[in-house]
Amino acid sequence: MKFRAAVATAAAVPLALGLAACGGEPKATGYKPTTPATTTAAPKPVATNTAAPAKVAHLNRVTFVSAMTSAVSKQKAWHTVGTVTAQGSTLMTMDGYQTTNPVAMSMEMSGAAFQGKTAKIVVIKKTAYLSIPGLTPAGKYKKVASGLNDQLTELIEGGDPTKIYKSFDKSMVDLKFVRTETIGGQQLDRYAVTVNTAKALALQGKKVPAQMPKTLVYSMWLDKSHLVRRMTFDLSGVSMVMTMSDYNKPVTITAPPASKIVQ
Repeated sequence: MKFRAAVATAAAVPLALGLAACGGEPKATGYKPTTPATTTAAPKPVATNTAAPAKVAHLNRVTFVSAMTSAVSKQKAWHTVGTVTAQGSTLMTMDGYQTTNPVAMSMEMSGAAFQGKTAKIVVIKKTAYLSIPGLTPAGKYKKVASGLNDQLTELIEGGDPTKIYKSFDKSMVDLKFVRTETIGGQQLDRYAVTVNTAKALALQGKKVPAQMPKTLVYSMWLDKSHLVRRMTFDLSGVSMVMTMSDYNKPVTITAPPASKIVQ
């Protein structure tokens, strides 16, 4: 695997949030909305003047972006797990952490994209350390400055989800609350977001691929604090499911020791 190709492959990981903006309506994933349990009918209660429960207010096109960016701006770290499939087969799995102060990321990837082996990437501010099968010896890393190529620049900048969220402010075409679902024991609000593809990618500093549709829809699941907990997309047979958890849990990301870095 050539170095440029390896970097491009690794860049797909932190850019997954951005790639979701290029996705269509997600496929069924097996999660179902919570349904009330069946109960035995009780005697009809005496009528009272108790007021009906207040209707829950959901986010709309005006409040959606500000709510998300405000929620994530308070987070110091989070855990991301994702799976990419192509034509029904697993292409890549990912598992890693990101921090905001300092801006850093540590991610492991495995699957067919890496010949069934495991690749590791560490990004600290403007420097990346890549350990990729076929590019570096096992257990060793190549140190790369972000200014060397466009792929690595996207890799680092794409690791900041706030840039993706903020791009929705000017690229969003429509927003719909779908329903409330229970996923992983959490009550999450699912939203279907339609964006203008060209605007969304331009605002994220990315090029618009040829033959992309003008508008695209993807799904996001937010908790009561408006933190993104789950995201999916499906485009031309390629699907991704990502979950974000462990917000604000202490995480320390450090560069590999000098003994593990190769030229």
